[in-house]
Amino acid sequence: MVLLKVIAKVGKVAYRLDLPEKLIQIHNTFHFSQLQKCGTDDSIVVPLEDIQVDDRLNYVERLEATLDRKKKALCDKVVYLVKLQWKHRKGSEWMWEPDSKMQEHYPELFTAADFMDKV
Repeated sequence: MVLLKVIAKVGKVAYRLDLPEKLIQIHNTFHFSQLQKCGTDDSIVVPLEDIQVDDRLNYVERLEATLDRKKKALCDKVVYLVKLQWKHRKGSEWMWEPDSKMQEHYPELFTAADFMDKV
């Protein structure tokens, strides 16, 4: 478990953190809205070796599984949704996402079978 310490307050709404060597490429000053006080609950701590960042230094969440599919009828259209389980997602372990968005980002999760047939 890695706990980050606040080393300085910068202005009225930002804090400078003492980041480990592995995260040296990340700017160490954060707006207070991006920080969360961490208690002793180990379930909300992400091991540092499991963190992946993309080329823009954004956190990359990993998809664990697709749990369910459904279609939602709105006033003038139908939206197809996929229930997904994310690894290291705080709060809820699963989330409903639009099918089209997930097919674009995770095409390997969708077989050749037509989605509409399974709904």
